Order: sequence, then C-alpha cells, then structure tokens
Amino acid sequence: MAQATVEALLAQERTIEAPEEFRRQALLRDPQIYDEAERDFEAFWARLAQEFVTWFRPWEKVLQWMPPKDGSSPPWLQWFLGGKLNVCYNCVDRHVQTWRRTKAAIVWEGEPGDERVLTYQDLHREVQKFANVLKSLGVERGDRVTLYLPMIPELPIAMLACARIGAVHSVVFGGFSAEALRDRINDSQSKVLITADGGWRRGNIVPLKRNADEALKETPSVQHVVVVHRGVMDATHVPMAEGRDHWWHRLMEHVPLECPCEEMDSEDPLYILYT
Repeated sequence: MAQATVEALLAQERTIEAPEEFRRQALLRDPQIYDEAERDFEAFWARLAQEFVTWFRPWEKVLQWMPPKDGSSPPWLQWFLGGKLNVCYNCVDRHVQTWRRTKAAIVWEGEPGDERVLTYQDLHREVQKFANVLKSLGVERGDRVTLYLPMIPELPIAMLACARIGAVHSVVFGGFSAEALRDRINDSQSKVLITADGGWRRGNIVPLKRNADEALKETPSVQHVVVVHRGVMDATHVPMAEGRDHWWHRLMEHVPLECPCEEMDSEDPLYILYT
C-alpha cells in the first residue's frame, strides 16, 4: 500500500455524534465542561474528584508536576497528594449505604448458560469474606495477587477484595498460555494465584488449572493457589497440591463476614496490567 494511500485512509474530518440514548445516560452531558477544563484543569479535576469520589482524607495538593529535563527523562507527576481513599469502598461500600444496596451490582450469564445476579449487598458480603481469605493466606498491603480466571463473578470479587486490603492485583487473560502466566507471575512476584478448574470459551473447555500447574513449576514466589470450582470437571479429578492449593468455596466457609477497607494513598498502585 502506497504511503499516500495510508495517509488518505488516516484522514478523518467527520464529526460522528453519539446515539441519543447513549448521550442521555452519560455522566457528564454539558459540553461546557471542555471550556471549564481548559480554563483551569486543576480546579476542574478537583471538582470532579470531590463530586464523584468518596475520600477518607481530602488531598492537600491537586497536582505535583515535574516536566522532562532536556529530553533525558520522562515527565513525572502525582495527583491528589495527601488524599486517602479506597477503590473498593467507592465501588461497593458507599452504595450499600443507600437505596442501591438491593439493586443489581453484577448481572452475569456465562457458558453454558448459567446465570447469577449479585446485589450490592451480596457483592459487599462476598468481597469482605474473600478479603479475609486473602488475609488468612498471608496477603498484606502491597503484596501482589495474580488472577487467572474465566469471566465469572469471582473475578471482580477477587479484584475488589485485593483493593479492599491494599493488595495489588494482576489479571491475566484466561486464554493465555502457561508460559505467559509464568512470566507475569514472576515479574510481579505474586504471593497468591487465583484460578479455576477450567472455563468455557466459545464452547471449548479451557484447562486453566492444568495451565496454572505447568506455570507454577517455575514460579517460586507463589505460596498459595485458590481454585474456583467452575464445574468444568469433577472436583475429585482436579489435581490439588497439598498445603498450596485451596478450594475457593472451602476457604469462604469459615472466615469473618466483615473486613474494613484499608486507607490507601492516592498514588498507591491498584493493579498491574501486562500488554
């Protein structure tokens, strides 16, 4: 393809409006927000952070900015210095305190057609319990936890539980190989791996536990593996390493129901995502 053709295909001057229904559901609908942001972007983001985020402690400075020096270093910045918050609290807890507590937080339908609906109350309970599971396995603030799961409710539950206690989660796509999983675990130095016996993808079975076991042959940082019984195979046929592997549902049976949110700094890492 000629360079001129490439440049012609890249040129686009049309304005494509969003559908009316989509615009009606937008959180911010006033086009004047662009003018507001251009006039004083720090004040703009401070207003949005105050309006849409619940803070345990307000920030002292909106933005700390250090431009690059002579092209030898990247720009460096920090947002909302001194502010304390928790992502799990903002996603779950604050809604439990309102009329939304009985509303659906997760509506899930998977293969081969099973369904689950979790209200905010349900999600709050499950997240707190699994946060206590992680604590019982020795996970502390700043520790890494790798998630190698199908698209099931346990995935966001685990993500939110990590955020609740200040652990850093790393989601690895369930279609990735054992080698890709191994490399991501080793790079992040994860203490815990959360996986499932398997999953379905377009009608085919994905052997997640088998892949995980292969990866774990060369991942010395992992101390515990939590396995969700998705039902792809009989539980008695799933190889479980004694002392290392644990069934999700068994761990959830005897943990406390309450787990407070850790107060996190605005610049604390939330997750690691490998691209």
